Amino acid sequence: MDNICVSVRVKPPSDEYQISKSPWDIDSHTIALSVHPRLPPNTFTFDNVFQALDTTKDIYSHVAKDIINSAMSGFNGTIFAYGQTASGKTFTMMGTAESPGIIPLAVKDIFDHINKTPDREFLLRVSILEIYNEEITDLLNPESTRLKIHEDPEKGIFVGQLKEVIVMSPNQVIELLNVGQANRHISPTGANKESSRSHSIFKMVIESRQKNFQEGERKTTQGGVKVSQLNLVDLAGSERVAHTGAEGQRLKEGSHINQSLSHLGHVIAKLSDGQTKHVPYRNSKLTRILQPALGGNSRTAIICTISPLMNFADETYSTLCFASRAKTIKNKPQINEIKDDKTMLKQYQDQIMLLQQQLASQESEERGRLLSEKLKIEQDK
Repeated sequence: MDNICVSVRVKPPSDEYQISKSPWDIDSHTIALSVHPRLPPNTFTFDNVFQALDTTKDIYSHVAKDIINSAMSGFNGTIFAYGQTASGKTFTMMGTAESPGIIPLAVKDIFDHINKTPDREFLLRVSILEIYNEEITDLLNPESTRLKIHEDPEKGIFVGQLKEVIVMSPNQVIELLNVGQANRHISPTGANKESSRSHSIFKMVIESRQKNFQEGERKTTQGGVKVSQLNLVDLAGSERVAHTGAEGQRLKEGSHINQSLSHLGHVIAKLSDGQTKHVPYRNSKLTRILQPALGGNSRTAIICTISPLMNFADETYSTLCFASRAKTIKNKPQINEIKDDKTMLKQYQDQIMLLQQQLASQESEERGRLLSEKLKIEQDK
């Protein structure tokens, strides 16, 4: 059993006056609400609480790095950011050129790990999707919409007809991230000039297999292939019309976002009570896709982003209650190793071996033909 790791990132206020008006007392592991006109006093405890001086790299080192390393060893991993709109979720997950987020930092670590592990060969596949107004769209092929969720005894839960790209370098992955981000639904609201209007899921399937070296040539052993799925999720933020001023299409989007997050909260609540047999994962596409990460075969971390300001106290309190319930959930991660020929890495290896044999056969035939021609020329002389 492995508890979900839950951390909180506090968005820095813009000035000292706002800090002085904050109703929250914060240290490295606890957040306490002492005096508020409506909300009851409470103290929340988490694995980590990150404040203004903590960078995204600090958060990555404490929260994400172990999950990324586990994914390279065959464990499924999920990291997602949760919180109200404009609280710093996309900044935490995607970051900027000057301050890379969790996803770019993970990509760098993955390829660094590969370079430092010459005794294994790896195959990486990347896909990116969004859930917009409760419909799934492929962000690497935006014409592919209304995609369906499937479940297979071997593959588990997956989205069908989703484009997967085999990646060979961190720069290639970053280019795909940029394509996905450009295709994602983002619009201004009263709370955020670049508000995410959809949930975005970056998925990397990592296959690896042991190698051995014999007589100077690389030869693949017949051992199993480790196959892990890494999901890095940037959720859209919960919204209150009083803060966003949303109307028309923005209001409709906000309604779908809130409903989806409500279903996620319901699943978390059911799992945290430890007694409910039926967990309503199927009530939304988000919870269905995240099902393995919530009580299943995955190592999972949640980064909850909050504002310490008085006028967002209700939203912050709600987020902290969500985070406290999530912290009690136990997952059952295990190494995923496949012994048969159904992994893409094994299929590619077989194809390469077949091509090498065909090439060797062609070269042998060509040498025989040239030798025959040479002998004929000598005989004619």
